[in-house]
Amino acid sequence: MTVYLASDHAGFDLKAALMAFLTEKGIDVTDIGPHDKTSVDYPDYGAALAAAMKEDDTASGIAICGSGIGISIAVNRYPWMRAALVSDVTAARLCREHNNANVLALGERLVGIQTALDCVEMFLATAFAGGRHERRVAKLMHPDELLS
Repeated sequence: MTVYLASDHAGFDLKAALMAFLTEKGIDVTDIGPHDKTSVDYPDYGAALAAAMKEDDTASGIAICGSGIGISIAVNRYPWMRAALVSDVTAARLCREHNNANVLALGERLVGIQTALDCVEMFLATAFAGGRHERRVAKLMHPDELLS
């Protein structure tokens, strides 16, 4: 499994901490960027994360901005992406179990480093429960079908 990390400038420090944490655990990590704290636009990095994950349905992503809100909205523009903005380990577990989220979104300005590490660990350790949730997740993959 590969974990892709993406942020904007406001999520840069948390991204660096998560990169070190995951690397130390022996997890294959790819840093999508940015690679410094120069001001950037979160939609660009949400799109880059989506592009990186498009052909790898076993990958997970972590998306970070100041609040986590903007980058989670940007990532969720793509039907193969299911980003969940979380701020505690229960939400990190449930977004995998019930929603089969493949991207964990975090807000550097809102979540402490230890909480973020705990959320990442839980997210990566939790499997999708399937069952009754499969029908709902399938609908997320084809939102245009719900409009008719």
